[in-house]
Amino acid sequence: MTEEEFRRLCDFLYRRTGMVFTEAKRYYVQRRVTDRMTATGATSFPSYFARLRGDLNGELEQFINVFTVNETYFYREDHQLRCLTTNLLMECVRAKPPGEVVRIWSVPCSTGEEPYSIAIWLLENWPQVDAYDIEIVGSDIDTRALEAAREGVFGKRALMRLTPDLVAKYFVPVGPEQWRVLEDLRQSVRFTPVNLVETGETRAHGRFDVIFCRNVLIYFDDASRRLAAENLYENLLPGGYICLGHSESMSRISPLFEVRRYVDAIVYQRPPGGARG
Repeated sequence: MTEEEFRRLCDFLYRRTGMVFTEAKRYYVQRRVTDRMTATGATSFPSYFARLRGDLNGELEQFINVFTVNETYFYREDHQLRCLTTNLLMECVRAKPPGEVVRIWSVPCSTGEEPYSIAIWLLENWPQVDAYDIEIVGSDIDTRALEAAREGVFGKRALMRLTPDLVAKYFVPVGPEQWRVLEDLRQSVRFTPVNLVETGETRAHGRFDVIFCRNVLIYFDDASRRLAAENLYENLLPGGYICLGHSESMSRISPLFEVRRYVDAIVYQRPPGGARG
């Protein structure tokens, strides 16, 4: 791949996903392109790039899938889960009568560890869990990850933060060091595809009380981060909260949110009045 071809490919990937890859990531990019060329039978980069731009046989989806990172595990950054049940949900339901819908969005959700963790945490730690109609949605740009999330089968590493009692309560063994989420719990989480920089795709998901958007904005440049932040703002109900990864700060991305500091976590809130800052 020539320098010009590499630049054109990275520009294409950026326009489609918001992800930025520089010359320092050239080997990472080229290795994945080579894999896709082999899989599609393309004999040259120009022929593969033509296939990609034309989305022949759904190649765009396959191409994006190989550039996503899906390393995660249950109860990751559980201080935010403590904040969710200790502070955030109490604020969210203050004006909601019992039986009302409480919506929580995990985006990107990878292979499902985070949204399933939220479901388990609520069942174990929020006394009001049965008083409200809780809707948990997990979304990701990687369609392969979504398929794995719906299957709900996980290995020992993914479950390493869960106690044996929790594993026995919410999972069934399906093979050597493989466990599957109970069907009732799988049915409680809905999985959908979404691209955070595509406004139409995010808006279609409606508004949420709480959004977990952890460790994805670090892959975007400033312009894409701002666009993603604006989209996420519109996906929050007035007064709703967003939780980012530990190395991310919404204050450096967008002025739309208010910083809220709790004992367990720093989160960001759409102002209750809903007005843009």
